[in-house]
Amino acid sequence: MKIEHVAFQVPEPAAAARWYADTLGFTIRRAEPEPPFGHFLADGSGTVMLEFYNNPRLPVPDYAAMDPVLLHVALAAADVRGTRERLIAAGARAEGDVSVNPGGDELAMLRDPWGLPIQLVRRKDPMIP
Repeated sequence: MKIEHVAFQVPEPAAAARWYADTLGFTIRRAEPEPPFGHFLADGSGTVMLEFYNNPRLPVPDYAAMDPVLLHVALAAADVRGTRERLIAAGARAEGDVSVNPGGDELAMLRDPWGLPIQLVRRKDPMIP
C-alpha cells in the first residue's frame, strides 16, 4: 500500500490550494469546479497529495481551536527558521518558536491562514529520502 492523499474539509478549498501552491510549491493536480470542490495538491516529491474540499453536508472542523499536536501536516524543511519566517510573511501564524527535541530534530509549528496546523521539521537523522 501507498498513501495517495490525506483530505481536509476547509471553508475555501480553492484559496487554500492556491496558498499551498504559491507558498509551499505544491502542484495542483486536480481542481473540481463543483461541490465538494476537491483540490488535490502534490508535494515536492510528487508522490503524496493533500486534498482540500468543502462538502456542504458536513461542518468544517475548528482547526484553530485544536491543539496542533493533535493534528498537523508535517513538512520536511531544510531551513526551518527561514521557511517559518517566509510562511508567516505569507499569512501563516506562528504557534510558538523554533525548538529542538531530545532527538535533535528542529521543529516549528504554525497555522495556515485557515487555522490548519503545519509543522516544519528538519530531522537530525532523516527518516525519508
